[in-house]
Amino acid sequence: MAENSIQIPDFITVRDLAQTMEVSPINVIKQLMSNGIMANINQEIDYDTASIIAEEMGFIIESAVEVAKVEEAAAVVEKAGELAWRKVLSAEDDKDLVPRPPVVTMLGHVDHGKTSLLDVIRRTNVQEGEAGGITQHIGAYQAVQDGQLITFLDTPGHAAFTAMRARGAQATDIAILLVAADDGLMPQTKEAIDHAQAANVPLIVALNKIDLPNANPPMAMQQLSEYGLIPDEWDGDTMVIPVSAKEKIGIEDLLEGILLVSEDLNPRANPKASPTGTVLEAQLARGQGPMVTVLVQNGTLRQGDTMIIGQHHGRIKAMYDFKGKKVKGAAPSTPVSVSGLNGIPKAGDQFHTVKNPKIARKEIADIAYNARTQPAQTGSSASLEAFFANLQNSGSKTLNLIIKADVQGSVEPITQSLEGLSYDEITVEIIHASTGNITENDVMLAAASDAIIMGFNVGADAIARNAAASERVEIKEYSIIYKLIEDVDKALKGLLDPVFEEVVIGRAEVRAVFRIRGVGQIAGSYMRTGVAKRNSSARLIRDNKLLHTGKLSSLKHLQDNVREVKTGFEFGVNIVNWDDYKEGDILEFFVIKEVPVS
Repeated sequence: MAENSIQIPDFITVRDLAQTMEVSPINVIKQLMSNGIMANINQEIDYDTASIIAEEMGFIIESAVEVAKVEEAAAVVEKAGELAWRKVLSAEDDKDLVPRPPVVTMLGHVDHGKTSLLDVIRRTNVQEGEAGGITQHIGAYQAVQDGQLITFLDTPGHAAFTAMRARGAQATDIAILLVAADDGLMPQTKEAIDHAQAANVPLIVALNKIDLPNANPPMAMQQLSEYGLIPDEWDGDTMVIPVSAKEKIGIEDLLEGILLVSEDLNPRANPKASPTGTVLEAQLARGQGPMVTVLVQNGTLRQGDTMIIGQHHGRIKAMYDFKGKKVKGAAPSTPVSVSGLNGIPKAGDQFHTVKNPKIARKEIADIAYNARTQPAQTGSSASLEAFFANLQNSGSKTLNLIIKADVQGSVEPITQSLEGLSYDEITVEIIHASTGNITENDVMLAAASDAIIMGFNVGADAIARNAAASERVEIKEYSIIYKLIEDVDKALKGLLDPVFEEVVIGRAEVRAVFRIRGVGQIAGSYMRTGVAKRNSSARLIRDNKLLHTGKLSSLKHLQDNVREVKTGFEFGVNIVNWDDYKEGDILEFFVIKEVPVS
C-alpha cells in the first residue's frame, strides 16, 4: 500500500478520520464545510463522504470492508495451496464451479515429431471456422474429441513449460511425453520427464514413429520402465499410446486417453469469478502494439476488461481466439490474444482484472512503491546454508538437488552417495542428473522445484548465471566429489529435527509452606545440590512419586526475584499450575537441551 493510502470503513467519525490521515480534526471539519457539510468532531460520516474529503486532502482511498474481503479470500486461497496472485473478493461457492477443458502441454526430444503431431491434431480436430483479423500464431489452440474441448499449449518445449511453473503458473493439467519408437529415450526426453514429475503433472506417453521399419516399441517401453514409467500394458500406471503423425495412426486413441485422464482429474473453474490466468507469450505486433496471448484459468475475460500483468496494465481493446477470429469473451481454459496493454510481459506472468484503469494505475503505483522502499531480495530460494530456516517455515522434509557433472562416470557415484545420505526424517531428492555444463534450463527447473544445482567439474554459462541471479537459484560448483557429499551431509544434519533431553541441574527440599496474596502458595525450600534457575522447570516428588511437572512462575531469595539459587541457600519457589506443597516434598530442577547430531 502506498504511503498516502488509507483504509476507511463504511462509517467513521470525523475524529477517527483525522487520526487515520494524521491531520488536525479542524482541517477535516473545514474541508467538510467547503463541501456544504456541517459536522462536529464526534459526528459519523459515511464512506462516500469520507472518501471525497480524504481524496481532496491528497489521500488514496481503499474501502476497509473490501480490503478485509480480499484479505479473507487470500487467506482461504493460501490455505488451499492455490496461487497467491488470485484476487477474489469472496470465496467461491462449489455451486459456481463447472467443468472446464483440460489443458495439455506436449514435451519431448527436439526431433521426435512434436510439431508434426500437433499439426495433425490441429488440422483434423480443430473446430471449423473463418479465420479472423490476425494471422500470427498465438501459441495455443483447442481441439474437439467426442464433443469435448481440449486445450493444447504449443510451447517450445519443457524449458518454457518449466519457466512458467517457476513463476508460479500451474498452467498445465496433463503433459504428453513424446518418445520416438526408433530412438527411445534421449537426454532431452529424460529431462522432460524430470520437469513433468517436478511439476506433479500426470504423464501420457505418445510413442511416435511406429510406422518406421526400425521402430522398436518394446525397447522404448523398457527404457520408460527403467525410468519409473511402467506402461499400462505391463500392468503399470503410465498410459503409453502408439501413434504415427506421418500416417495419422493413433491420434484418436491419444485424444481419448487425454479425456480419460481428464475425467479422473475433473478440472473445474468458476466462470463467474474475477478473471485470472497466465501469459503464454507476448510480442510487439506491427500496427497493433503489444499483443499478449493468455490462458484464462478462472472467470470469464471480456473485451473492455482492465488487466494487470506485473507492472503492465491496460483495457482490452480487441480479443482474438486461436484461429484469429475476434471474440467478445473467453471462458476458463480458453487461450486468447489481447491488445491494449502498455507493455510486454513475460511468459508465465499471471494476470488479473480490476474495475477500471484508475484502480490499475494505483495498484501499479503501489507495486512500484514497494519495489523502491522494500529491500531487494538476495540469495536463493533454497541454499544449503539457509535450508534449515526454510524447513522450519515450510515444514518440507526434502532437500531437492540437480546434479550436473562432466562425465556419466561421475554422475552415478554422486547421485548414489547423495541418495544414501537420507535420514529417517529427511530425504534427498535428485530432481535431475545429467552430464554437461549448467544451462538456463537447469536453472528454471531448479527455480520451479526449489532445488539447488550442484555442479562437479562443470561450469555455468553467462545466460545460466544471469537466470540464476534473476530466479534466485543457488549454483554450487565442486572439483572434489567428497567435498560435495560432505556439504550436503552437513546440511542434512542441520535439517534433522533436533533431539532434546532433560538435564537435571539441582534438587531442593521444601521446608515451609506459606501464602502470598496475589501469588498463591509458595514453597519455602532449601537448595541441597546443584542450582535452580528462573527459566528451568521442576518436578515435584512426594514419597518417591512424581506428582507434578511445570515451569517456574516465581523464584525468590528473601524478598527479591532472582535468576538462580545455588547450593546451600534458602529460597521461595512457585510452580505453574500447582498449589499443594507439603514439607518434605522434593523439587527436582531441570532444563531442556538440544543433543548435537553426531
